[in-house]
Amino acid sequence: MKLKSENIHDYDMKKDIWDIIKKWDTIIIHRHVRPDPDAIGSQCGLKEIIKATFPEKTVYAAGTSVDHLNYLDTMDKVERDLYDQALVIVTDTANIERIDGQLYKMAKQWIKIDHHPLDDPYGEVEWVNTRASSCSEMIADLWLTFPDEIEMTEKAARLLYAGMVGDTNRFLYDNVTPYTMKTAGELMTFNFSHTELNNKMNEIEPQTGKLMGYVLENFTLSEKGLLHIILTRDILKSLGIEDGDTHPIVPFLGNIAGVRMWVVFVEQPEGTYRVRLRSKEVVINKIATEHNGGGHPLASGARAKNNEEINLILEKLTKALNK
Repeated sequence: MKLKSENIHDYDMKKDIWDIIKKWDTIIIHRHVRPDPDAIGSQCGLKEIIKATFPEKTVYAAGTSVDHLNYLDTMDKVERDLYDQALVIVTDTANIERIDGQLYKMAKQWIKIDHHPLDDPYGEVEWVNTRASSCSEMIADLWLTFPDEIEMTEKAARLLYAGMVGDTNRFLYDNVTPYTMKTAGELMTFNFSHTELNNKMNEIEPQTGKLMGYVLENFTLSEKGLLHIILTRDILKSLGIEDGDTHPIVPFLGNIAGVRMWVVFVEQPEGTYRVRLRSKEVVINKIATEHNGGGHPLASGARAKNNEEINLILEKLTKALNK
């Protein structure tokens, strides 16, 4: 007997979304730029269950494919003229400017499904559940709410499981609930190797290993427990890596003794900095919002225009730790 959804208070929203999906012949699913496993997992996992349930529908995953996540899935080529007769669903994307691709604006109707705090409302229908560990958990929960209507497949289960693993750091973060674990268990009943998948997700390229060595030698750790590292374009070039190769170091830095909060600044080609913020206890997403970003209370992203803004972010984080 399958686990039943415990998110009863979201039932009406989930029913509305599923009823809307039933009505459309063409569905295009977007997610955020620079995708992570949860973005790909929720987007492509939803695509797979819709296709399995309604073989007559045409369903696309829109956006730019990224090489390091191709083991999960790749994106479809979506022609511009498809949008004016399509339903668009955007998964795992808190802010409208972070949607990968701008053609969604041409859609007849669009839906937002997300687990980040609701800082930027968009879409005609919004299902936002900040209690969920990941957007992939939400898509799995949709299936568990209507198990007799929605067809789950091996491929979809693998994608959704990967998304949950990615956003919980292998179920280590405090966003994990008993329902998260039960849901992951239901997905694991399908015939995919979670061991093989976990090994692939933990795998890093040799150049990323060199980056970790550089970071361990050069990070700065304050007395209060704020760790930071600035990775300039010159540093990345010397190590033979790109911005997309830097993501594995973020959870890794939280394992260092004495670290309460950590931030990684990565210089972009145009000279601005991508900012990855993490904390073990002090809420940081308000600071991220003040710097063109946002996210979860303890895991957020932001942007810094220059070194001056980097210093301002560090000052705010230090002040937050001192409270």
